[in-house]
Amino acid sequence: METFGPSMRAALWMCGALVSFIAMAIAGRQLSAELTTFQILFLRSFVGLVVVLVLLQRWGWPQVRTRVFRAHLLRNVAHFGGQYGWFYGIALIPLTEVFAIEFTVPIWTAILATIFLREQMNRLRVLAVALGFVGILIILRPGVAVVSAPAVAVLGGAMCYAISHVFTKRLSNSETPLTILFYMTLIQLPLGLVPALPHWVWPSVALWPWVGIVALTALSAHYCLARAFQLADATVVMPLDFLRLPLIAMVGFILYHEPLNVWVFAGAMIVFAATWLSLKSASKSPSDRSRGKAQLVS
Repeated sequence: METFGPSMRAALWMCGALVSFIAMAIAGRQLSAELTTFQILFLRSFVGLVVVLVLLQRWGWPQVRTRVFRAHLLRNVAHFGGQYGWFYGIALIPLTEVFAIEFTVPIWTAILATIFLREQMNRLRVLAVALGFVGILIILRPGVAVVSAPAVAVLGGAMCYAISHVFTKRLSNSETPLTILFYMTLIQLPLGLVPALPHWVWPSVALWPWVGIVALTALSAHYCLARAFQLADATVVMPLDFLRLPLIAMVGFILYHEPLNVWVFAGAMIVFAATWLSLKSASKSPSDRSRGKAQLVS
């Protein structure tokens, strides 16, 4: 890929991320036929931890030493909530709706970064937040359509992801990405196991490949995102990420006969416009790139 320019290489890495996210959604849907959400999260963390341990054996164990374990703990409690909402929604509502609601994460992150990291809330970012809320209302249409519990769970998960991103941004100042991934899998392992035990069932033989796909694509998606953000700014990379929506809509339509909801697409377009405005408002700030990198271990 060295023969391509940075933007083209970033686009190619984003293709890898898109494939990974979509494969993870399909695997999550397949696993939900037999397993609870907590079991899926436990198995994802277990396989992911094994992979991270192998990487640490290659790249060095000293980097796992940390002086900010409390920040890792808080980040991963929030991140676990985000994952739970995402996988719970994947099992019960159209994939397109899950992905559309997930696109609100940068909006919640902008709000929380203003409150906790004291980042400036300029007029453009205020407009972005307002547009984001309009997009959410169009997707969910409260008062017009019944707002399902899974959709609310996905929205709550998006808020949890935003909290996680704020902590990730703090941790990225002192911790390596592999360190963050190590504590992510280590801390979230018991968070998934304990509530899964009362209703535990072993996956059938046919499901084990899907377990592997969920765990490995979680790592590959964010590795590809990391490489993309190394090569190009968030304002270049994030519009490519929006391709997840039409792609997952096609997957849902072909594999699961899910209808194409015009309201979901309309709301998602507004949310995307809000995200783009938020990124543009920060493009003159050196924190813009780190804000993008804060999304690398979602």
